[in-house]
Amino acid sequence: MEAFPFIDVSGPPDERGLQYGRQARDRIQRSVELYGGRIERLGLGRDDLARLVAAKEAACAHFGAHHVEEMRGIARGADVAFEDIALINARTEIVAQARLEAGLRDEEPDGCTGVIVQPERSASGKLIHAQNWDWLSACADTAVVVRVTPESGVRFLTFTEAGGVARSGLNEAGIAITANYLECERDYRQPGIPLPFIRRAVLEQEHVALAMKAIATTPKACSNNMMVSHRDGWAIDFECAPDEAFHMLPTDGLLIHANHWVGPVARTRVTETGIADSPDSLYRDWRVLQHLKDNRAITPDDVKTALFDDFQTPHAVCRPHRKGRDADDYATVAMIVMDPAEGAIDIAPLPASNRVVTRYALDADPVELAA
Repeated sequence: MEAFPFIDVSGPPDERGLQYGRQARDRIQRSVELYGGRIERLGLGRDDLARLVAAKEAACAHFGAHHVEEMRGIARGADVAFEDIALINARTEIVAQARLEAGLRDEEPDGCTGVIVQPERSASGKLIHAQNWDWLSACADTAVVVRVTPESGVRFLTFTEAGGVARSGLNEAGIAITANYLECERDYRQPGIPLPFIRRAVLEQEHVALAMKAIATTPKACSNNMMVSHRDGWAIDFECAPDEAFHMLPTDGLLIHANHWVGPVARTRVTETGIADSPDSLYRDWRVLQHLKDNRAITPDDVKTALFDDFQTPHAVCRPHRKGRDADDYATVAMIVMDPAEGAIDIAPLPASNRVVTRYALDADPVELAA
């Protein structure tokens, strides 16, 4: 299985974007075809896409003008339209809006099972932050790993869809983030900042306090769960409704989350609407816990074993290819295991059928690891 390409960019936003677009051109164009095709299947054309993007652009520019500038550079470098890059970065919100306009229910949800192991439960004494990302199988051919060195501020490393500004990742200040799909009755009733921009804002922070602020105080159009950690041992989970965020801390050194609301406060304030699409979420976090709960010296390999779990496959922690209700093919696209103290991320594409892991780092070139 081919490893995810490594993209290394530096300089001001426009120049970084241009470098990114040129290096990842083929995969970006596949991303454009993937999500552009979903828009077309809804009967919408380029004018509709431009309208949907315009509705987001001003708010995104206000939140981070450099993100928009970087996206324009990506578009030029990849030889695609700016609207296509905006779609990749706001695909959750834009496709949902398009489906609402077409009178359709939301599409098959983004999955994910996340886990953080605090230093007191880690064999090495270092925090471990990991996730399985469940989504369209085609994204195994569109995702990339990007190392960003800005003119000022912290360097960061992110695993994302090609053309995206961020998804999961870590930075040189020791902050790491992953995110999981959530759903509630408040979704898509208000405008908000697309989720990748919020995750990118987290990776740009030098202090974990400001990273948490970016999550907790930024309005969103839809629900999302975001897990944040710091190499010194801090870990927190934010279950986010569009207009409210509820936090949870680890229990006995472990923090595990799938795709349903867990926190007692959140469960009294929002209505869970995601179980119809992700019923397996109710046992995926439990299965990961069963692997780790009695282990007082957890290694990254132990976390990988937990994330390889195939209980009730194909509706498992580690999902093989399966057809969704929309006839598209879905799977666990990537297993991501991060070491914030070392500034390194181990990633396996399509782990249900692949055990080859590549290590990406802030200070080194990618290296293939033993299974």
